[in-house]
Amino acid sequence: MSTANPAARAKPDKLLADIAAYVTGKNFGGRMARELARYCLMDSLGCAMAALETPDCVKLLGPVVPGMVTPHGARVPGTQLQLDPVTAAFNIGSLIRWHDFSDLWWNGGHPSDNIGGILGTADYLSRTRIAAGRKPLTMSDVMSAMIKAYEIHGVLSDKHTLNRPELGIDTVGLVKIATTAVVTRMLGGGRDEIVNAVSNAVVDGHPLNIYRTSGNAGSRKSWASGDATARAVWLAMVAMRGEMGYPHALTAKTWGFQEVLYEGRTLDFWRPLGSYVMENITFKISHPAQRSAQTAAECAVRLHPLVRHKLDDIERIELHTHAVAWRNINVTGPLRNFAARDHCLQYIVAAGLLDGDITRESYSDEYHAAHPRIDELRAKMVVMEDERYTRGYRDRSVRSNTNAARVVFKDGTRTPKVEIEYPIGNARRRKEGVPLLERKFEANLARRFPEKQRAAVSRLLRDQRALEATAVNEFTDLMAI
Repeated sequence: MSTANPAARAKPDKLLADIAAYVTGKNFGGRMARELARYCLMDSLGCAMAALETPDCVKLLGPVVPGMVTPHGARVPGTQLQLDPVTAAFNIGSLIRWHDFSDLWWNGGHPSDNIGGILGTADYLSRTRIAAGRKPLTMSDVMSAMIKAYEIHGVLSDKHTLNRPELGIDTVGLVKIATTAVVTRMLGGGRDEIVNAVSNAVVDGHPLNIYRTSGNAGSRKSWASGDATARAVWLAMVAMRGEMGYPHALTAKTWGFQEVLYEGRTLDFWRPLGSYVMENITFKISHPAQRSAQTAAECAVRLHPLVRHKLDDIERIELHTHAVAWRNINVTGPLRNFAARDHCLQYIVAAGLLDGDITRESYSDEYHAAHPRIDELRAKMVVMEDERYTRGYRDRSVRSNTNAARVVFKDGTRTPKVEIEYPIGNARRRKEGVPLLERKFEANLARRFPEKQRAAVSRLLRDQRALEATAVNEFTDLMAI
C-alpha cells in the first residue's frame, strides 16, 4: 500500500498552511520580545525548581522504564536525569506547570507549557550534533522557538475557548499544536513536514477538561501540559521520518475537527502572527492562584490588615468578578485536594484575608486541616458578576482581569471596596512587576542549588547577550544537580 504524503498533492487547510509559513519564516520579535522570552524562561525554570520539592510531582519524573539510559539524552533541570526528548519534555513540562505559577495568557492557558518540548528537543539536538562533530543549538534558538510557540498558542486561544462547557476540551490541545509546529522546524522540517505533523496534532485525541472542573479537579491538571508537549515532540519526530499527514484534518466533511469537535466553526487566527503574545505575556508573580483569581488574591491581601483582628465580627464578604471567573472558579462545598483549592475563588480570597499572603503551601492538606477558618470565611462569601468587569475581560483592547472585594461586619461597618483591574504580572504593570519576578526566581533557585551554582545560573539568566550565545547543552549542564 502506498504511503505517499497527501499534503504533497492536496492544498492543506488554511490554518495548517498559516502555521507552516509562520514557523518557517524569519525569526519574529525584536529586543522586547527576546527580553521577555528570557524572563519567561527564567520564571518557568524557577517554577520547576519549586515543584521539585513536591513528592506528588517528583514521583512522575524519570524514564518510562526505571534505569533506562539514553545516550545524548536531554537533561531535566534541577535533577541528574538525562532522558529521551519525549520523556524529557514530559518531565520539564510537568515541573514548570505543577504549581500553576508560571506565565499565562489572557484568555486561556499557559504558553510556558510549550517550553518542555522546546528545551528538551533543543538539548537532545545539541548533544547529538556535538557527537556528530557539528555545532550545537544555542539558547537564542530556544528563545526564537518560544516566541513562535507562544504566538501560535496565544493567538489561537484568544478566539477559541475550547474549555467552555459546550465543548469541554482542555486548552492543552493548543499546546500540542504549537509545540508540534516549532519542534518539527527545530528538527529540520520544512513546510510539508510541519503540515503533516500539525495535522496529526489536530487529529490526535484531545483530553477532557474534567480534571480542572468543580467536583472533579485533580492532579492531572498539573501534568496535562507535560503530556501535551511530550506528545507534540513525538508527533514531530515521526513526521521527520516521513509519516504522512492529513491536509484536511480541520475541514473534512463529517470527520474533520471542526465538524466533529467544534460545532462546525472555523479554527483560525484572528490576527497575523508575529510576537504579540510574548510582548504582552502576563506573569504570575505574587501568588500561585488560578489566572482569573490573580487580582482577587491581591484584593484579599490588601484587606488583611483591616480584618485580621476582626474575623469573628465578619457578617459577609462581597466578591465582584467577571463572568469567566464566576463560571469557572466560583466553587462551594468541600475541596478535597490542592487542585480543587487553587481553582476556588473563595478559598484563595479566604487564605489572603487570613494570612496576608498566599503561597503554594496554602493549598496543602496540612494547611487546610489546620485552618478551619478558611471554610468559615468561604461560607460568608457572596460572589457577584459585574458586567463591566466581564466587558473589560472580553474586550481585546482592554484585556482586564478585574476583581473587587469588600468585608461587611456585624455592626454594619464595612471595609473600603478594593478593586484591582490588572494583576501585578500584567504588561501594564511591567515596571512594577519585573523586579518582583526576579526576586521570585532567586527564591526558587535557592530552593535547589548551592550558592555558587545558584549565582552562576542567576548571572547567566540575567545577561541577555551571554544567555543567547550559550550552547543549549552547556546551559542545561549548568542547571544539573
